[in-house]
Amino acid sequence: MLQKIKTLAKQNATLLIELRHHLHAHPELSFKEYETSRFIAGKLSEWNINYKIIAETGVVALLEGKNPLKRIVALRADMDALPILEENDVEYKSQNNGVMHACGHDVHTTCLLGAAKILNELKDEWEGSVKLIFQPGEEKNPGGASLMIKEGVLENPRPEAIAALHVHPGLPVGKLSFRSGLVMASADEIYITIKGKGGHAAAPHVTTDTILVAAQIVISLQQIISRNKDPLTPSVLSICSFKGGNSTNVIPAEVKLMGTFRAMDEAWRYKAHELIKKQTIEIAHALNAEADVHIDVGYPAVYNNADATANAAKLAKEFIGNENVEETEIRMGAEDFGFYAQQIPACFFRLGVRNEKKSIVHQVHTPNFNIDEGALETGAGIMALLGAELMA
Repeated sequence: MLQKIKTLAKQNATLLIELRHHLHAHPELSFKEYETSRFIAGKLSEWNINYKIIAETGVVALLEGKNPLKRIVALRADMDALPILEENDVEYKSQNNGVMHACGHDVHTTCLLGAAKILNELKDEWEGSVKLIFQPGEEKNPGGASLMIKEGVLENPRPEAIAALHVHPGLPVGKLSFRSGLVMASADEIYITIKGKGGHAAAPHVTTDTILVAAQIVISLQQIISRNKDPLTPSVLSICSFKGGNSTNVIPAEVKLMGTFRAMDEAWRYKAHELIKKQTIEIAHALNAEADVHIDVGYPAVYNNADATANAAKLAKEFIGNENVEETEIRMGAEDFGFYAQQIPACFFRLGVRNEKKSIVHQVHTPNFNIDEGALETGAGIMALLGAELMA
C-alpha cells in the first residue's frame, strides 16, 4: 500500500501543481468560497466521488474501502484566502485584486484533492472509510470548523480520528513535523470602548482624558499576564489598535482599543476574560470614565491526541524516512481545527515548503509567501497514507 501511494503521488505531481495554480490564482475570502467550492466539487465529480455541500460552501465526501465500518477517519483541508495584495511575480498570481492565498490553504486543498484521487483509485486495497472535509472560513470567527460541526460533519458516520496538515515556511521541503499535546493557542478578540467628557486640550481638568485612560488600561492589562498567569503556561495579550481623536487640541469623548488574547489552558483562558473586563472597567471608573468591554470568543487551543499523532508520525517516517520527520514547535497562533480536536482524537501536523536556494523563505500572511511545489507530492501522499492506515 505504501509503495502504491508513493507511486501515485509521484504520477500525479503535475496534476497537483495544476490544481494548486488554479486555486492560487482564484482566491476567495472567508465564507465566500463559492467558486472554490464549485471547483472542488467538479474535481470530485470528475473522479466519480460523491459529495455534498454543507455550511453553504463546505464540501464533504465519503470514500468507502473494504469493510467500510471497520475504521472511519477524517481528513480536513481549509480553503479560504486572506485580504492581502499579492506581490509574487508568478504566472499563477492572484487574479482577485487584494485577495491572496497567503496562508497556504490552496496547498492544503490541493493535497486533500490529491489524496482523494489516490485513495479512490486504491479503494479496493484499504479498509474502512475516509471522510474528506473541505472547510470554509478558517481565517475568520466563528471559524468554518464550528459551522461544519454544527451541520453534522462529524456524524453519520462519526470518525474515530481526524488529521490535517498546514504549510510550514520554516521547514524545508520534503520534511514533515508532528507534536503530541498542545500545539496551538486559543484566540479571542478584545474590543474596548472608553467613553468620557471630551473637551479642549488646554483645560483637561474639566474633561475626562480618554486618551490617558486608554493608555493606562493598555499598560495595566499586561499585568494580567505577568502577575496572574502561571509562568509555565504560555499566554499572550496584545492590544493592536488604539483609535481616538483627530486633532492636536481636542480631547476625544471616545477611544477604541482592539487586540487579541491567546492561551493554552481553557480554565485560565476564561479567568483571564473576567480579569480583562474587571481591570478595564475599574481603571476607567477610577479615572472618571466609562468602559465597554466585549470579548469575542474565538478558537480553542489545538490539542493533538497522543495515539493519533504517534500513529501519524510513524506512518510519516515510513513514507519519507526517519530523517525527514521532526518534532514541530508550540505556536501561539490559532487554528479552528481546535474545534475538531475537542470532539474526536486529532492530529494537526506541518508540511515543509521552504527552499532557500529558490528564495522561498517568506512567512505566511505576507504578500510574498510562496512554496516549493515539491511539497504537494509529499502532502498528497501523506494525507492519502493517513486516510488508508491512520488508526488501523
